[in-house]
Amino acid sequence: MIRLFLIAARNLRRSWFRTIFTVAGAAVALTAFLMLRTVLWAWNIGAEYAQQDRLATRHKVSFVMPIPKKYIEDIRQVPGIKASSYANWFGARVPSKPDEFFGNMAVESQTFLDVMDEVQIPPEDKARWLADKKGAIVGKVLAKKMGWKIGDKVVLEGTIYPGDWEFMIDGIYASSRKSMDESSFFFHWDYMNEVVTGANKDQIGWVMSRIGDVNRSGEISQAVDRIFDERDTQTATMSERAMQVSFMAGFSAILSGLEYVSFIILLIMLLILGNTISMGVRERTREYAVLRAIGFEPWHVRFFVVAEALALGIASGIVGVVFGYLVVNNVVGRALEENMGAWFPYFRVQPGTAAVAVLFAIGLAVGASLIPARQAARVSVIDALRRVG
Repeated sequence: MIRLFLIAARNLRRSWFRTIFTVAGAAVALTAFLMLRTVLWAWNIGAEYAQQDRLATRHKVSFVMPIPKKYIEDIRQVPGIKASSYANWFGARVPSKPDEFFGNMAVESQTFLDVMDEVQIPPEDKARWLADKKGAIVGKVLAKKMGWKIGDKVVLEGTIYPGDWEFMIDGIYASSRKSMDESSFFFHWDYMNEVVTGANKDQIGWVMSRIGDVNRSGEISQAVDRIFDERDTQTATMSERAMQVSFMAGFSAILSGLEYVSFIILLIMLLILGNTISMGVRERTREYAVLRAIGFEPWHVRFFVVAEALALGIASGIVGVVFGYLVVNNVVGRALEENMGAWFPYFRVQPGTAAVAVLFAIGLAVGASLIPARQAARVSVIDALRRVG
């Protein structure tokens, strides 16, 4: 059987032009499939890798509405909560590069690194940051992209909080988990609060809390929200995973659309492979008739057709995955991590996705060959030998 398979696979060399373009077309389709499946995986990675012992508290109505800063003291008194910190989305940009988006947040610096322990920073950088009122720490991906280094002065132009804000880069952090991107900019909430006035004064965006017993997550969340039930501003407390899922729910239609498109791409690949296989069978009808005439059985003919398709599927799958890895990981992934790290903290083709892509390529090629193989095996030997062209 192996020898017959190798003989069938050699048929691909008869028309290098057709084989190369078929493999290239299938590889492009597989690359698009890998891209879309990686987008779906990367979008959900925050929820997948969310800390089970961490809760998030936000305004009951919407994530974008603030809550009073004084709430943090009440939250810290709830039994079961080990530590809490808070943050505000700042929404500033570099004046000279207004189109360069990156997450920038004002955080309670004294507790932030304890609650968000995946943010890894050298002790000397941490000490420098805590002692510097205008200090900031940035992710290593963002620092590389913007050309920042420790000791640099950075001026950001506020959008939510207008004005020019001056910062000093005191440290560069790395992330120990895929749930945190390395493209964000963190600075002291106190520095921001001293400047803002009016309704924005003494307001925070959300609270992050670590709990001692993950099995009591629901109970502790309810206890937090009960404290504020009778106040002007109510809260919604949930696990970090639930908060990530609720954020992604607003994009559910887009994600579903991408999933459908990824399978439409596979259908296109099926048509590409099917067309090539059908052309090859049609060209070799007389050869199959000769095989039948000298004693080969119909199943031999079917095997030759399917085996050639299998070889084509294997070649397409391998080339497609290799090309997809290069494009998605080194081009698209790098660009998304640098420019959209808040949404895509880690954008890489997963081995499981690559394996599925190869299996799809092989399965679609074999599936596309079944009808041509059946027709080739049933052809009349006399009619096929009489056929001209």
